Amino acid sequence: MSMKKHFFFFLLLMGFTGVLSAQKQITLEEIWGGTFSTRGMDVLHSMKNGKQYSILNFDEEQRVVSVDKYDYSTLKKVETIVSTRELKEISYFTSYTFSQDESKLLLATDMESVYRRSKLGIYYVYNLADRKTVKLSDNKVQEPTFSPDGTKVAFVFNNNIYIKDLQTGETIQLTTDGKKNSIINGVTDWVYEEEFAFVRAFEWNADGTHLAYIKFDESEVPEFSMDIYGKELYPSQQLFKYPKAGEKNAEVELYVYDINSGSTKKVDLGEAYYIPRIQWTSDADLLSVQVLNRHQNTLDLVLYSISENKTRVALHETDEAYIDITDNLTFLKDNSFIWTSEQDGYNHIYHYNIDGKLIGQLTKGPWEVTQYYGYDQKRKRIFYQSVENGSINRDVYSVKLNGKGKLRLSSQEGTNSATFSADFSYFINAHSSISSPPRYTLNDATSGKVLREIVNNEELLKKLEPYKLPVKEFSTIHVNGNDLNMWMIKPTDFDPSKKYPLFMFQYSGPGSQQVANTWGVSNDYWYQMLAQQGYVVACVDGRGTGFKGAKFKKQTYQELGKYEVEDQISAARELGKRTYIDAERIGIWGWSYGGFMASNCILKGNDVFKMAIAVAPVTNWRFYDTIYTERYMRTPQENPSGYDDNSPVNHADKLKGAYLLVHGTADDNVHVQNTMRMIEALVQANKQFDWAIYPDKNHGIYGGNTRLQLYTKMTNFIKENL
Repeated sequence: MSMKKHFFFFLLLMGFTGVLSAQKQITLEEIWGGTFSTRGMDVLHSMKNGKQYSILNFDEEQRVVSVDKYDYSTLKKVETIVSTRELKEISYFTSYTFSQDESKLLLATDMESVYRRSKLGIYYVYNLADRKTVKLSDNKVQEPTFSPDGTKVAFVFNNNIYIKDLQTGETIQLTTDGKKNSIINGVTDWVYEEEFAFVRAFEWNADGTHLAYIKFDESEVPEFSMDIYGKELYPSQQLFKYPKAGEKNAEVELYVYDINSGSTKKVDLGEAYYIPRIQWTSDADLLSVQVLNRHQNTLDLVLYSISENKTRVALHETDEAYIDITDNLTFLKDNSFIWTSEQDGYNHIYHYNIDGKLIGQLTKGPWEVTQYYGYDQKRKRIFYQSVENGSINRDVYSVKLNGKGKLRLSSQEGTNSATFSADFSYFINAHSSISSPPRYTLNDATSGKVLREIVNNEELLKKLEPYKLPVKEFSTIHVNGNDLNMWMIKPTDFDPSKKYPLFMFQYSGPGSQQVANTWGVSNDYWYQMLAQQGYVVACVDGRGTGFKGAKFKKQTYQELGKYEVEDQISAARELGKRTYIDAERIGIWGWSYGGFMASNCILKGNDVFKMAIAVAPVTNWRFYDTIYTERYMRTPQENPSGYDDNSPVNHADKLKGAYLLVHGTADDNVHVQNTMRMIEALVQANKQFDWAIYPDKNHGIYGGNTRLQLYTKMTNFIKENL
């Protein structure tokens, strides 16, 4: 459900103090026209030698796409690996993947999105040795993946798995029962893709002799339909399987296909409800499977031996609330493995042998590991990111495999994230803070020393100077027994003797964070614009948000929208007591989970909030999907009051202030049904409100002038009602 941040930093901002007389005013046209966009870095692929990397380049003048190789040490181009200049079959490609030995490339063309992560495309295999290109399939396929030796490619077409032999040109079909909205082989269903964050549900073993895959039987999963209005005389309809909370999920089974014999074995996983991850160990005979119960509070790491056709549980974890699924599991050469867990109350890194015996806890303390980067076999060091330097900051660290010799590799306060070379000799550090725009540097992975600067955004700082933007101030606010992280932006000409309207923003979803020491996103420019126009803007991360330990995060279990709403209402009351805040003019807004929260706040806090804007909100948790909702709420059958007491649709009669509801009709994630039901509840409660529906727009509500029009509408609504 979260709108996640990526390695790319897009449309960003933050502030400087200055004299009002020379202040230039921010406009919505500038914000959504890209005036304040930052320079980022292309996504790079580290070559297996660890000394070089490749980047996809596009020459606009020549209309040429190429994959070019660079040296880490000099950052200079050393050769072009492939270019459309020499490809007769392909005029362009949008992404590429190397085979393990880097002798071949998969080139992606004609891509189209299915849902948030899934894509269809026409793919070509380019052989570096003879510089020849072979079309993988005449059809648009999903998730093509080289075998370890690069001689074969497995892919999915129409819910079935195929393998193309690149030496013979022959394509074999592994499964035949694939059927839309019924049986899926090798890729995930909608809810797994959205909530377990993966699409490819097949994996090659280490020697390429076997392919493990998950089969989804979604034939009994309830179907959801969306009207697509388009431009034709009659609208069309999109139908897909979407299990809402408490409803039937797809039944999942795990199979292993033998490439040589062509036979398939079903892996006996007993009563496995969810299979959120499969991953081969370093041993080609041994497959690891993560198995989760429906409540998502019991997780087993199961090992399956092909030769013995047997399974055993290597690791068993339970939690009173829920267990988050990650991609951190890493098998070392000796088949011991790295695992991250919240078992001691904070997310930390552990080292186990293949039998599940703990070798050691590698990180420990009242802080969270926020990202695991990998293991350097040569130096026997683990690399990771954590909030040890404060929950709003991120730093890059390394530690020995025995848990000793911890080193902080990043030096500047703020948000640091790393992309390592294949041999862990270098890393590219992306740094930003509230006052420093994104800066990318090449660093030595042993010491963290900055070797050279790659990209900075000094030009943006100069461009922002005439705006004299106020600083985003960090602090904490004590409400309901907790010190909650907060940021606040005050008008540039702030006068503490005056009273200002307060506009609050939040997201508030489990494990999320909005108060972070990082260069702002596009919305921050909007907040700066509102501050220029006389509003105080603030954001508070309440109970249930992340990076302050499991206890703080999981307080909201089975009561989504209770404690988080209490915190926003209490924070608004506390801020309203400040001499410079007009307590009669407090508003709140949010998107997705934040829209759910904003709706609850103006209803349950109708004596505090004068206005609210809810974009793409959940208005009843019964309408949302099984995996996300049940992780935090269990099922509606088990926890009816948790669902009903905290769903805005059941509190429509409490509306007093100004309320704007916004939704896209093609939102496959938070269905427009949420807003339609909310509208009906408000109508029957005889409440006046405003609403905006965006035809054929998904959960992001963007495209063309859509964002500009939406933010103009929201800005006008704030001015009229706050």
